[in-house]
Amino acid sequence: MTTFALALDLGGTKLDAALVDPSGTVLAGSRARRATGRDITPAALDEALAAVVAEALTALPADAQVVGAGIGSAGPVDRPSGGILPVNMPALVGFDLAAAVARAVRAAGLDVPVVLGHDGGALALAESWIGAAADAVASLSIVVSTGIGGGFVLGGALMTGASGNAGHLGQTLVGDTTLEEIASGPASIAWARAQGWSGTTGMELGAAAAAGDATARAAVERSARAVGIGLANASTLVDLDVISIGGGFSHVSDDYIELVGTALREAAVLEFARRVRVVRSALGDEGPLIGAAALILRRG
Repeated sequence: MTTFALALDLGGTKLDAALVDPSGTVLAGSRARRATGRDITPAALDEALAAVVAEALTALPADAQVVGAGIGSAGPVDRPSGGILPVNMPALVGFDLAAAVARAVRAAGLDVPVVLGHDGGALALAESWIGAAADAVASLSIVVSTGIGGGFVLGGALMTGASGNAGHLGQTLVGDTTLEEIASGPASIAWARAQGWSGTTGMELGAAAAAGDATARAAVERSARAVGIGLANASTLVDLDVISIGGGFSHVSDDYIELVGTALREAAVLEFARRVRVVRSALGDEGPLIGAAALILRRG
């Protein structure tokens, strides 16, 4: 019998669900999405969870079964309790996401285990499984988007930490502020606008930079430089051989990954940290869902 994991990815702008098979393939036609947003409430999230779970499961083949539900959530998370404390969705602080997913799954007629992780860790697990870090001994995978998060995989195992939050690179300090407050998409747009640029989106910023707008290009370089410094610190601490980078804002320029790699090599003090390979994520927007599924499919 064919088996699948039900994968859920909860972020600051959207909730995604899909079915993923043991090879890491997202089942065609199984993806479902609902909007979230900074002001989403527990009741609204419960409603969205019920909707995406039911919609994803309509694609389950008749001869297949679901063996578990994996969740990658914006963090921090409290993995032992199943709760979340998301920075970008304040009304959900303390929300028991694992229990809410279990309710949605039971309502859809399933009785399967539910495993919670933070979204950066889920992405790291996916990249080390079938993505850009598949050949790595020690890897870090990060997302540069509305926020910045990541996760470490060492010797094939996800490094969760005591509460499940290892890899929150965006909340580490670069200078006197956090990396996320400097280098995320919204932070970069806000910085460019403060310098007189008039656009409002990351797509507009990227287009302006490509067209030769000096302020837009400076915003892109400022983000990449800060990310490179943050990654130099991470590589020095953990002795990484691969860092993969995904997320919407990482596509703001064709050379963003190269800019990050250059900044890392300039900032790193030790040669082993400078040797790390900085590459683009190989999994695109499916990575977080594949990683959430891996919390079920790759256990043990």
